[in-house]
Amino acid sequence: MRTTVTLDADVERLLKDAARKSGKSFKEVLNGAVREGLAAHSKPGSEKPFRVRARNMGLRPGTDPSGLNRLVDDLEIEEFIRMQARES
Repeated sequence: MRTTVTLDADVERLLKDAARKSGKSFKEVLNGAVREGLAAHSKPGSEKPFRVRARNMGLRPGTDPSGLNRLVDDLEIEEFIRMQARES
């Protein structure tokens, strides 16, 4: 099949370099690159599963992490009150 495709200059340069290095034609290198790119996206599970590595938060003994949310709430309330006082 023949079709017209407009390539970015850097992509054209990469394909021409690959064709020169491999001794293959531009067409062969282009088809191979497209095949590899599309195949990589169509394989389910080809990517590593995302994993979260839990780390110790380094809180001192006796510090209640749930209390940190209350502290943030208190600070936000204080800031809101300050802003309201400036506006009035």
